[in-house]
Amino acid sequence: MGVDRARIEAAVSEILAAIGEDTDREGLESTPKRVADAYAEFFGGLDRNPLDHLRDSIPVGPHTGELVLLRDVAFRSICEHHLLPFLGTAHVAYLPNKRVVGLGRLPAVVETISARPQLQERLTEEIAEALQEGLNPLGVLVVLDAVHGCVGTRGPRQASSSTVTMASRGTLSDPVARAEIIALIAAGS
Repeated sequence: MGVDRARIEAAVSEILAAIGEDTDREGLESTPKRVADAYAEFFGGLDRNPLDHLRDSIPVGPHTGELVLLRDVAFRSICEHHLLPFLGTAHVAYLPNKRVVGLGRLPAVVETISARPQLQERLTEEIAEALQEGLNPLGVLVVLDAVHGCVGTRGPRQASSSTVTMASRGTLSDPVARAEIIALIAAGS
């Protein structure tokens, strides 16, 4: 379906008028179009399937037995509660079974799923689930660390706080295996 830019422009004009702004004043006349363009980018993942990024996986035999960890994948999403951004870092690990995927595909999965109205908790789970479904690995671990606009700029105004969420599947659900990966993530900081 895609983002309806004309409707967004009309809605933004209405919001500006509702807060008492002159929508024709210099500086604001192009704001509705700019917001519509931004929303098309922010929510572009609604029309994409994250599994498409994992379709070109490569066979590696019965399994490699070795962990694949991609640290420090920058992401941004929009909180569905306040439509404010949250920005952070994803750490994505999987233990291959019979297939691996090009490393650039992992950030593409994160980007696709984060480009939707989201909750960080659900985003973490959806990334883990996409990797599990798309690669059928022995295990998956996803850790997100993000700063939320709604926490930092309104209400509690905790600008220095961040939220960490984690989702695991298969053998990487074991606390010892998770601890080893968390140590590897921390070693990169």
